[in-house]
Amino acid sequence: MNKLQLQIEANSPFNDGYTKEFYQQQLNNMEKKVDTVKYLEFVKGVTSDPSLDWPVLAARMSELEITDDCNVTQLLTAALGLSAEAGEFTEVVKKIFLQGKPYNEENVFHMKRELGDICWYLAQACMALDTTFDEVIEMNVEKLKARYPGGEFDVYSSENREEGDV
Repeated sequence: MNKLQLQIEANSPFNDGYTKEFYQQQLNNMEKKVDTVKYLEFVKGVTSDPSLDWPVLAARMSELEITDDCNVTQLLTAALGLSAEAGEFTEVVKKIFLQGKPYNEENVFHMKRELGDICWYLAQACMALDTTFDEVIEMNVEKLKARYPGGEFDVYSSENREEGDV
């Protein structure tokens, strides 16, 4: 319903109190506006210090590198690259499914090229975590075997995971 229709229903003498109240509530919800200044204050309030302040972030990254033996630069490269390249792959798929781009040899080639870039960043992640593709795949197989003990997908197991199943 549009605003005028809601106003008519909210004030109609033919509607009982409950119905009028319902339409008034719908009208009130329609008129609510987000206070973006308050929202931005909220966002800042729930954002971690390293996300807001470069010196704090630099100190955290140094701490991870020195104290925890984390390969910060390579891990960051991998995380940003995986996200970016997955987005490029998804963009091609989106255009094929939703915008009429043809599923043809050229676009399949393009998707394969993007998958290659994803693999490159996956290799960066493996090096940063001191692991191999093989170990990552083996861990994934074990995780999925535990999640789907019968070896077949089922919705319940997919949505109701046991503690520690990430």
